[in-house]
Parts: sequence; structure tokens; C-alpha cells
Amino acid sequence: MKKNKTTHLMAGVYIIIFVAVFLVLTGRFMYIQATGEIDGVSLNEWADQKRTSSYSISAERGKIFDKNGMTLAYDRPTYTMYAILDEAYSENSEEPLHVENPQKTAETLAPLLDVEVNEILEPLQNGMDRELFQVEFGKDGKELSQQKKDEISDLDIPGINFEEEAIRYYPNGMFASHIIGFARETEVETEEGYENDIIGIAGMENEMNDLLSGKDGFISYQRDRYNKTLLDPNEVIQAPEDGDDVYLTIDQKIQTLLEDVLTQVDEEYKPSKMNAVVMDAKTGQVLAMSSRPSYDPNNPANVENWYNDIISNPFEPGSTVKMFTWAAAIEEGVYDGSEGFKSGSFQPNEQVKKIHDHNGGNGWGIISYDEGFQRSSNVAAAKLVWEKMGTETFLEYLQAFDFDEKTNIDLPGEVAGEILYNWPLEKITSSFGQGSTMTPIQQMKAATAIANDGKMMQPYVIDKIVDSSTGKLMEQKSPSVVGEPISKETSDQVLKLLESVVNGEHGTGKIYQLDDYSVGGKSGTAEIPNPEGGGYLNGRENYVFSFLGMAPIEDPELIMYVSVQQPELKPTETGSVPLSFIFKNVVENGLHYLNIAPDKDEIETVEQVTMPQVIGEKSTDVKEMLSEQDLKVSLVGNGEEIVSSSAMEGEMVLPSDRIILVTDEPTMPNIIGWSLRDVMKLTDLMSFKIETFGNGYVITQNIEKDTPIKENDYLGIELAPPDENANADKENSEETEETIDESSSETE
Repeated sequence: MKKNKTTHLMAGVYIIIFVAVFLVLTGRFMYIQATGEIDGVSLNEWADQKRTSSYSISAERGKIFDKNGMTLAYDRPTYTMYAILDEAYSENSEEPLHVENPQKTAETLAPLLDVEVNEILEPLQNGMDRELFQVEFGKDGKELSQQKKDEISDLDIPGINFEEEAIRYYPNGMFASHIIGFARETEVETEEGYENDIIGIAGMENEMNDLLSGKDGFISYQRDRYNKTLLDPNEVIQAPEDGDDVYLTIDQKIQTLLEDVLTQVDEEYKPSKMNAVVMDAKTGQVLAMSSRPSYDPNNPANVENWYNDIISNPFEPGSTVKMFTWAAAIEEGVYDGSEGFKSGSFQPNEQVKKIHDHNGGNGWGIISYDEGFQRSSNVAAAKLVWEKMGTETFLEYLQAFDFDEKTNIDLPGEVAGEILYNWPLEKITSSFGQGSTMTPIQQMKAATAIANDGKMMQPYVIDKIVDSSTGKLMEQKSPSVVGEPISKETSDQVLKLLESVVNGEHGTGKIYQLDDYSVGGKSGTAEIPNPEGGGYLNGRENYVFSFLGMAPIEDPELIMYVSVQQPELKPTETGSVPLSFIFKNVVENGLHYLNIAPDKDEIETVEQVTMPQVIGEKSTDVKEMLSEQDLKVSLVGNGEEIVSSSAMEGEMVLPSDRIILVTDEPTMPNIIGWSLRDVMKLTDLMSFKIETFGNGYVITQNIEKDTPIKENDYLGIELAPPDENANADKENSEETEETIDESSSETE
């Protein structure tokens, strides 16, 4: 009886507990059913989230162009290969959509990717062992070109798919690299976590990163467990906003010319550094700028110098500063060019160290100040500052030329020089470029006042900014006068002095004379501070040799600064030899290209040809007509009619220019030996998708000669410097042989 009571009691307790649990669970289910929430989380929203795939749509980064619309940087599509391994993905499909045979797949892909079979097979087998849905192939399957992707896709390998992604591409390779800079894929933090995006690292890519980047969009839709879209996917699309385009003042033709001659001098003389910049004297626009060492922004590995030395490396410039010293004395009204002075050495007082001319001893005896400028006399500069205008007045002119300030050029990383002006000796040595420091761009800015009737122009590199979607002009820069340190009369007088340096009886710059244009300028030989102790380095090559010149000298259109540091010179050579080779090639050809009329009438000049109407004309007749005018003509195809041309009707062209004519039946020409500039002309005409390897002139082409071609074909070329291109078709090359004048020249 007692046992039955206990049994009934326990049964009652269990019933009560069961009922309680049942009521709690039932109540919980009813609550969930009524509210659709668990712990404050909406089940509908949670389900939508689980069913919804969402990914960003990358905005296309804005392009960078030269002033004439030549593309310098753009987003090039590449492809990442991946393999689907899950058999369930092939359900309801007549053909397999996943990898069925890993061994066969690896054996097919390996030769196309130029890798061992095992490097493809391992990821496939590992993914299958771990029951992964899909796998990638690391660097072997990334950044595949359009051509490589098409080759693999044509084989229709089950389970092999591709995802498109953009990389930043620079079609000219090592070209104005310190201006353009580079951008690359970088992991960035977002509200949702981390994602990869193309970010500007250096140069214009970094300076204008926000404007170039644009704004990413996104797409979301609902899908099943196999990532297949549902019938009612609730798709949401937010279109991306592409980045804006940036047009530079750089002129691709002048820049290419500069890059070519710097490369030649680099190979011949192996200097530790070189810098060169070309500027429009009237506007302050930078038309070309380059340095060595440089780098290819497509593969910025082992870069020796990230800095743009032209704007970020102040140094003691040497005698190029003397043009500003003479300008200050003339403007101040204390200069008499015919007045004589004793050259050789000068000591203001016993407390100040003696100043010497570069030839030592007694110099050239008593000479005039005009001759002192031609001979680059340190004594003449010192006496002008100390005895004629006074050190404080000279300081005011140094400041008026903005040598104590940044130029505010629109490039990142600018560093201003420093006027060292504490002691009497420093005040004197600043007159001939020692002690005080400045950058090449500071000197170029100051030189615009001499070239431009006393008006000093703001240097700039960005020409305009354009909305890439609409083509609407968002910002247009224009020339800006930022000072007038001297008058027109003074600038005219200084121009005559600069011309005398190149053409005068005692001028030190005769080696810089051009064939068709009058030149004025000033050379400099700057000492290099000893990094291991005080003083300067010794030796005939341990200098920074420089030249700042302008032409035509009566009314300058171009100003150019070039410097070469520690070149390996032959015993008979001076530092002016590599400098003059660079200056003469760039300025002479640059002025012709800009259609500046030669001002040396007695010199036989190269006649330009006005491009006639060729579109729609018979191809054989056009080629014969142009060839008779000594133009270099390349026909694309054997069609009867010309449909497009690299030179427009009315354009002025030089005999050295290659004219590319596309016929109505285009076939691939032999481009071995062509310069990259000419290849880019062909690319623009045919809208090729181009990929380049190396620098210099074409040595291989992936499309064989006479193969039919069409728009958007892929063109891959390999380039090499001229000395590696000995077997190329030299008749197809635009390069002309140049011999560097090895004659010696007196320098200061």
C-alpha cells in the first residue's frame, strides 16, 4: 500500500513536470509563431540573410591620360581560375559542371599554365578530400590574360571557371614612373570587414587616389544551397560610380623621346643618378619628367629610389644659379657688363675664406663681367653680391625667386631647398650655387621668369579632370603667374647672356648648340658632400653635372633642366658630353614636334609634311604618294581602300614619323623593330587589347605577320633595348643612330 502511494505521488509529480514543460514549449512555439522572433532576432530576416548572396561591384578606376589623350594608366581585366568540386552542382544538368577527372584536368591545364601537373592536381585532390565546394590554384591561376582565359575556355574542361578582376596596367612600362606612380590591389577595411581594392601607392595614383577610385556598387539576390538563383530572387542592384579621368600636361611623344635618350646614356655612362624635366616656358606645364634609377609600375620590384628627385631632393646646384645672380644685379641697376674685374680669386676680408675660379691661379686676368658670365667665374658672382648689390639685397632676390619655398607643383612629396645665409662665406657662396640647396623644379620655376618677360609661372602636371561616365569637364587648370622678380628688360638682357654661354667666344656651353634653333643656358658642376665625413668627394667624376637651357633663345618655348651624377667618363670626356646628348636630342626634336619655326635661317632645316586626305583613297596610290615625300609608311593589310590613319588630314608630320594606314582588309604587319610609341599608334587604330613585356623596341609579337586582325584582338609584344635588338628588322625601326660627341668641353 505504501509502495502504491509513492508510485502515485511520483507519477503525479512527473505529470506536473511534463505538463509544465509542454506548456512552456507550446507557449514558446506559439510565441515564435506569433512574433517571428527568437531572442530578438527576426526569423524572416535571418532566413533572408541565409538565402541572400551579396557582393560588391567594383567601380572602374579612372584612367590617366597624357595631354593629347594617350592612355598612360587604366584597369585591365584579368582572370582568376577556380574549379568546382561538388558533384551536387551538376544535378539537373546534361553535362558535368564539376571536376570529374582530376588527373585528366591537371594534365590538360598544366602545359597551358606552364606548370607541373602536380601543381594543379594537388589542390584538386586536397579539395575533394576535404569535401570543399570549390578550390583556386594560387598564383598559377591568378592574373590570367584574356588570351590565356580564352585558350582554356575553348577546351570546355568540366568544372573549370573564371572570375574577372581588374589590375592596374601601364601600357608604356617604365615611362614617367615617378609622376604616374602606381596602384595595386590592397586589403582595406570596410564596414562589412576587409576587402581587396586597387589603391594608389605612389605618384599621381596616390595623389589623386580618392578621385580616381570612384565608389563601388553592389548586387544581392536570393539563392539555394548550391548558389543557384531562386525563381523570385529579390534582386537588388546598386550600380558603381566609376572614378574620374585625369589628364596630365605630359606629352607622350616628348616623354618617350626623353625616356629613350636617358636609357641610352644610362647604358653608356652608368651614372648613379639622372634627372631631366622639360617645361613649356609660356605656361609652366611640365611636358616631360624622368629620373634614373626608375622602375616599371607594372612590376615595381627592387625599386632603388621611390622619390621623385626633381621635386624632393634639394642639393647644392652649382653654377646654374649664376643666371639668377646676374639677373638680380641687372634688375637692381648695379650691373655694367663691360666693367672689368680681376679674376682668379677674391677675398672680401681676412675673416672670410678666399673664393677661387674653377681654373685656379690668376684666372683669366682682368676680364669684363659679361665675359665672367660666359666663363662661369665664381669671383664675378661673389663680387656682384658683396661689392655691387650687397648680401641683404641679394637675399631679397633669392626669396623673390621663391628659392626658400616649395613650388607647390601638383605632385606628392615635394621638399623645398634651404637658403643657407648665416655667415659671410655662405652669403657669397650662395651666389654661385654652393651652401644653399634647391631642387631642379625650383630652378625651373625661377627660370620661367627669365624666359617669360619677368613673369614667373606656376609649374603644374595636371591639365584637367573629366567625368569618365559623361565626359563632362570637371576641372581645367590654366597658366598662373606667381611672381615677377625681374622686369622684361632684365629678362631680355639675361637671355643674351645665356646665349653667349652657348655661342660666345669664351662660352663654356658650345657643346649644347642645336642645328636649327638658337640656345641659351648655364651649366653647373655641383660638388657632392662626403657621406663618411666632412667636405666633398674628390675625383673628376664625383660631381653632379647639370645644364639649364632654353630655346629658341629670342623667345623661349621650351626650358629643360638635366643633371647626371657621377657618370663613368672616358679620359677625353667631360660631364657636358652626356648632358648635351640628352639636351640636344630632346629639345631639338621636341621643338620640331611642336611645330616651332627654326630660327637659324642659314641652317638647312628638316621640312615637315602636311598630311593629305587619305581616308577612302586607294591604298597603293596613298602609299606611293607619301613615300615620295620621304615619309615612313606602314600599310595594315592588302585591302584596296584606306579606312583609318595614325595621322589626320592637315597634321604636320616629320620624315622620321611612322604613318600607319589601315586598309579595309587589315592583316597584322611585321612590327619587329618598332618602337613602343608606334605600336601604341597601331593599338589605338585597331582597339587592340595590348600586353607588353620589357622596354625598348619590339623583338617578338604573338600575332604572326599577315594574320587577319580585327578590333579587340589581343596583342602581346616583348621589347628590349637597342643593343639587345641586333637581329630586329632595322628598316622597321624608328630609331636613328646617334653618336655621342666625345669632344671635351670646358666646364666650371
